[in-house]
Amino acid sequence: MNPSENPPAQLDVQPPAIPPGSSTTTNSVLHFIASLVVTAFVFCMCVGPRVLAKAGHQANSQENSNIDPNAMEALNKMGAYLRSLKAFQVDSEVTNDDVLDDGQIVTDIRTDTLLSVSPNLLRAELKSDDKDVFLFYDGKNFTVYGKLVNYYATVPAPATTAQLVDKVYSDYGINIPLVDLFKWGTDNSTISKITSAFDVGPSTVQGITCEHYAFRQEGLDWQIWIQLGEYPLPRKFVIRTLTDDARPQHTSDLVWNLAPSYNEAAFAFDPPAGALRIALKDLNATATKKGQ
Repeated sequence: MNPSENPPAQLDVQPPAIPPGSSTTTNSVLHFIASLVVTAFVFCMCVGPRVLAKAGHQANSQENSNIDPNAMEALNKMGAYLRSLKAFQVDSEVTNDDVLDDGQIVTDIRTDTLLSVSPNLLRAELKSDDKDVFLFYDGKNFTVYGKLVNYYATVPAPATTAQLVDKVYSDYGINIPLVDLFKWGTDNSTISKITSAFDVGPSTVQGITCEHYAFRQEGLDWQIWIQLGEYPLPRKFVIRTLTDDARPQHTSDLVWNLAPSYNEAAFAFDPPAGALRIALKDLNATATKKGQ
C-alpha cells in the first residue's frame, strides 16, 4: 500500500489572520504578561517522553537474552527508511495522561500536524481545546507562535532540523512533536538503553497491516506499530512512564503523506496584525546566572 494514497488534509501554508491582542496601559504590565506567556510556551510544548530508541548498530544487543534481534532490526530498517525521506507530512492524534495530586488521571487530547522537508524546513501545529501553537523553522530562524494570545518569539536556529530539535529542547525546554522521527537511523541516541525487545506479532492500525513491537528501557515501557512492506513507517506509539506510581501513558496515532504539497513560504513566519513579539527564556542562561 502506498502511504501517499488518501492523503490527509494539507497544512495551511499561511498563518490565519488574527485580530490584534488587547493593549496594555504600561510597559511594565506588558512585560509581566509576556513573561507569563513565555513560561506557558515552555511548559505546554512537552509532547511526552523522548523515546531513546535508535536505528543504528546492534552492538551488545544479542548478548542480552531479553532482546530479540529481529525487533532491533525492525527499528534499524524503519530508521533507515525515515532518513531516506526528502519530505513528509504527519497528522497525529495524541493523548497524554495527566496525573493529578490525588493520583487520579485526566487524559488530554491534542492533534499535531508536522510538515518537514530535509534538511532544514519544518512547520508544525499543536492544537487542543485550550491552545493552538505553531512552530516555524526556515533553516535560519525558529519561531513559536501562540495563535490564541497572538504572541510570538523568534530565535536564531542551527543549520539542520536534526540540530534544531536538540537545541530548542536543551535551551528552551521546547520538545518538537514526534521528535524521534528525526532521531531514528542516526547516532543521536543510545540503543544500549533498551533492556528488553520483542515482536508481539502482526496487527492492524487504521486498516494498515503492521508488526507490533514492545521495548523496555529504564523508566519506560514503549510499543510501536511499524507498517509492513515497502514503506516501514511507524503508525502508532504507546509510551508508559514507570517512574510514576500512576504509570501515565502517552499515545500517538500517525497518518502519513509522503508527497505533501507546500511552498517555502509555509516555513517562514509572517506575523499577523497586532501580534506581539516576546523573548524566549534561555534555560541555560538562567541556570548559569543562578550558579554565579
